[in-house]
Amino acid sequence: MTQSDVERAIHTVFRMESARLIAGLTRMVRDVGVAEELAQDALVTALEHWPEQGVPDNPGAWLMATAKRRAIDELRRSKRLIRKHEELGQDLEADAVAEREGLMRSLESRLDDAVGDDLLRLLFISCHPVLSMEARVALTLRLLGGLTTDEIARAFLVPEPTVAQRIVRAKRTLAEAKVPFELPPAPELADRLSSVLGVIYLIFNEGYAATAGDDLMRPGLCEDALRLGRILAQLAPQEPEVHGLVALMEIQASRSKARVGPGGEAILLLEQNRGRWDQLLIRRGLAALQRAEQLGGGEGSYTLQAAIAACHARARSAEETDWRRIAQLYAKLVERTQSPIVELNRAVAVAMAEGPAAGLVIVDDLAKEPLLSSYHLLPSVRGDLLQKVGRSAEAAREFERAASLTRNVRERDVLLGRAAASRADAEK
Repeated sequence: MTQSDVERAIHTVFRMESARLIAGLTRMVRDVGVAEELAQDALVTALEHWPEQGVPDNPGAWLMATAKRRAIDELRRSKRLIRKHEELGQDLEADAVAEREGLMRSLESRLDDAVGDDLLRLLFISCHPVLSMEARVALTLRLLGGLTTDEIARAFLVPEPTVAQRIVRAKRTLAEAKVPFELPPAPELADRLSSVLGVIYLIFNEGYAATAGDDLMRPGLCEDALRLGRILAQLAPQEPEVHGLVALMEIQASRSKARVGPGGEAILLLEQNRGRWDQLLIRRGLAALQRAEQLGGGEGSYTLQAAIAACHARARSAEETDWRRIAQLYAKLVERTQSPIVELNRAVAVAMAEGPAAGLVIVDDLAKEPLLSSYHLLPSVRGDLLQKVGRSAEAAREFERAASLTRNVRERDVLLGRAAASRADAEK
């Protein structure tokens, strides 16, 4: 194995193991920033030793052991060993504190028994409400997704220094707020879990339908969000909305290859080649949806959205889609979320089930909604319905307005193309 092969292997292992490393180290040092630095130190040590000594049989365990030794050295140097030792609940005598190997074995035992809990705690810390949403996303991708600052910056089309600053400020905020490395108390758990799910789905959505840039999708972000969702489902198996979110992401991700044409152009859902949908992801999504419903989460917002996605996934063709069922599910979702965006989606389903005129009534009412004044999909949907009822000139104006509001180049091209087609129809 060449040195470059070894270095690639090291970075691959680190990306896979970094979340577990940081989670375990945070339990020891009670500071997520220090924990990440210690994990990075372990990576540097691996880069120094593995090219000569070879990759260990269990590289993850090697990195963890190295990082723990560094952590203990750090605790001893800062004269906090006894206090940290007491926090970890050890029953050793004071004179045994100095016995490094004994303490090492004790710490390793405690940490290795609680890897899952540590990861869950790290997720809750990364998505803590004391942080802005931008900071939560960046910190989650950094600590649990294993992404570099540069990768996060490129994924969200923002300057690298901006992302770096967000991460540094987030760590400082958590330290200054003395956010404990523990699961939220029962009264806070639902809200805090909602924050975690919101961050993961925001990451997925930015990958699935990029808000800006030249590409319709950024698949890497979808994969990162799916991996985080699957981890969370293993760590919190009794939470129905966790399985609901995983189901939603699995089913939506199944359409990825069919959503983009050979030239990068967007392909709308009803025009997609369903033979290109990933059946493995669909099966996984349907299984996760069933699990969410069995746990009593059928009325949760993510589970309802997954049930809607499942209606599309089960239809062998666009014509076989159960639009009435989808409209009913959207009605439940509107009741739960009170979201005008969800109501806009319901309008589309109603239009498909009952005709474009019925959907247009709902959309026209939504045109008065201030929250949707700059939302490009409102004029896009209105343009589509106007075109279907024969009001082509109005449709063209709506498509042009939608094109002016979107920041995604691929979406803009599609909307301008539809505007031109509608204008041509109007001039016939």
